[in-house]
Amino acid sequence: MQTWTEGYVTELNYTHGYYRELSPSLQRLALLAAGYAPPPDNGAYLELGFGQGLSAVIHAAATPCPLWGTDFNPDHTGHAQSLAQAAGVAAQLLDDSFAELVERQDLPSFQYIGLHGIWSWISDKNREHIVTLLRRHLAVGGVAYVSYNALPGWSSGLALRHLLTLHAETAGAESQGMAGRVEAALAFAEELLEKGAAYFKANPLAVERLKRIRGQNRNYVAHEYFNGHWVPMAFSELAEWLSPAKLSFAASAHLIDHVDLVNLTPEAQAMLAGISHPILRQSIRDYFVNQSFRRDLFVRGARRLSPLEQQEEWLATGFALLTAAADVPLRIAGALGEVGLQETVYRPLIDAMARQGYRPRTFAQLREELPQLSFGQLGQALLLLVGAGHAHPAQPEPVVKRVQARTAALNLELCKRARSSGEINFLASPVIGAGVPVPRFHQLFLLARGKGQKTPEDWAQFVWSLLSAQGHRLIKEGKTLDSAEDNIAELTRQAVEFADKRLPVLKGLGIA
Repeated sequence: MQTWTEGYVTELNYTHGYYRELSPSLQRLALLAAGYAPPPDNGAYLELGFGQGLSAVIHAAATPCPLWGTDFNPDHTGHAQSLAQAAGVAAQLLDDSFAELVERQDLPSFQYIGLHGIWSWISDKNREHIVTLLRRHLAVGGVAYVSYNALPGWSSGLALRHLLTLHAETAGAESQGMAGRVEAALAFAEELLEKGAAYFKANPLAVERLKRIRGQNRNYVAHEYFNGHWVPMAFSELAEWLSPAKLSFAASAHLIDHVDLVNLTPEAQAMLAGISHPILRQSIRDYFVNQSFRRDLFVRGARRLSPLEQQEEWLATGFALLTAAADVPLRIAGALGEVGLQETVYRPLIDAMARQGYRPRTFAQLREELPQLSFGQLGQALLLLVGAGHAHPAQPEPVVKRVQARTAALNLELCKRARSSGEINFLASPVIGAGVPVPRFHQLFLLARGKGQKTPEDWAQFVWSLLSAQGHRLIKEGKTLDSAEDNIAELTRQAVEFADKRLPVLKGLGIA
């Protein structure tokens, strides 16, 4: 008998991750960089399969977009609703299946519909429901974000995934629970590797993948590898799936993909330039980079910007640093490996973005301050900084003012939760309309600061009072710190570093 789970892992809940490519501001920049007109910044947003809902709630708080979302796991939806309600964030967060969502009569027209990862983990029937939703409810000019496990990069991992799920289904006991079956399957695969299975000798990438799995969160591993439906898909297949919804590929939401210099050899660039068919060109590019995960933006009724329109949009776009200027590395990882960034371009740009208290600067302002950089150099540098997670496009000032109270309420709730848990390591920025990595202790330092405690020493004492009351101790260099003095000293060191490096950035982002 088919259950409501339809083969999807529900025994273990998904992780509390935040996925930046779902943010409207980043999607708008990706479309702009590819020469397409983006949707309005206040368009309605639907997230399908939102997991624990952290991305959905952050975007509901930090953007002007009316937000809807669904995840058919009621545990996930309950968590998302409790977080939104505690922070006073308005969002329609449902536990409808995709089949149930299709039948709803109250769905509006959406300018943004996002799916992070879920496409790879569901049945063809549910994919059909998603295509129906896109056809009925994505507005003309609207954008659909779909991220998914892709071919050819996953080719070497197909047999490994089959091995893991086969062991879990045939040798795993129900009494082990999903977590136990995952551990047993991984141990079995490692035993095969140790005993010289020819598959692993012939597929060194599978060996590396198995090593990576060992270090990953087990809840994530269960969802990624052990669902009943799991299909990595070639880009051309996805494009064919979405064509009935009148969608055409526009751009990658992973902004590093926009810069060929760090991804493709000159020979590869020349070959791709000679391929006119967009589906074939993207597919051949995937073979050049051995793509295993795609983050695609498809548009319904894509409108090309004229060169003048594109330039005007670039000039008006703001950018904010997410990393302290001194900590931004002048190296970046692309498909060709790690490459160095030109110091004469990036160091003046990073320093300019850090001035004025890390407040966002428009492209036009940066260009005026950095006349030695051409329009193209500046645009490429910003794309790489954003793609690497060191910067992010900013929202217009009127939007920032509109959402400030909501993000403050959400961040206060998240910081309060950090008193007893380190599961959520992001806060919402009204400046960029997106989430920002903020680890647990930094959240607690912010909480202490919000209570009027002014010095790093005070913040450290505040955090220690919370940890010691729960019997917790810090670990430094692999060793547990036993004494109160050692714990306070380490917390004070971290608080001083936070005050010097991280706090100025968070102030510029409207978080502190």
